[in-house]
Amino acid sequence: MLLLTYALLFLFCVNPYAFGVSGPGDKKALILLFSVFSTTCLLPGVGIALMKPLGLLKNLEMPAQQERIGPYIIGGVFYLWLFINLRSGGQTPTLFNGFVLGSTITLFVCFFANIFTKISVHAAGVGGMVAMVLLTMLYWGDHNFSIGMFGGTVSVSLLVMLALALLLAGLVGASRLAMGAHTPGQLYRGYIAGFLSAFMGAWLAN
Repeated sequence: MLLLTYALLFLFCVNPYAFGVSGPGDKKALILLFSVFSTTCLLPGVGIALMKPLGLLKNLEMPAQQERIGPYIIGGVFYLWLFINLRSGGQTPTLFNGFVLGSTITLFVCFFANIFTKISVHAAGVGGMVAMVLLTMLYWGDHNFSIGMFGGTVSVSLLVMLALALLLAGLVGASRLAMGAHTPGQLYRGYIAGFLSAFMGAWLAN
């Protein structure tokens, strides 16, 4: 649920001028960041949490397939709403709009896949994250960007970010297997769904 918030922070660091700001600390950037966080994490999170006292969810971890239907719909509706607002506002670059649409597609793909089989939404999220870094390299080029850290700045390559994203995707998959939450097949389906949906979103958003 925090994936798009992280993606926005990432793009603010890589190319803040594409958003009309000089950095993630600008007022305009903070407003957009809060808007994305509230629409894709806070509001869906509240909606999903309310399903438990209403008896629509037995467990917030949602191990059963049928329990995931409502949360997928709630998340998908909020994500689609955000995409429509961003696209009509014209204040965000096409690349980020594509990320939002790709995440929306991912949720609905997981929703339909969940009818027939269990799929790892964690794997779908990190699969989409890998695609987002790769798409950033394809659209904006492989270059270094600076991050303020420990009173100074650190130069980071997008290629390094791609390697870190791949490593994180592997660690997430390994942890889900270790917990017994998913089978390898369910993880692979999630990775593929997230990765391809991100590319589809970027293509459709153009």
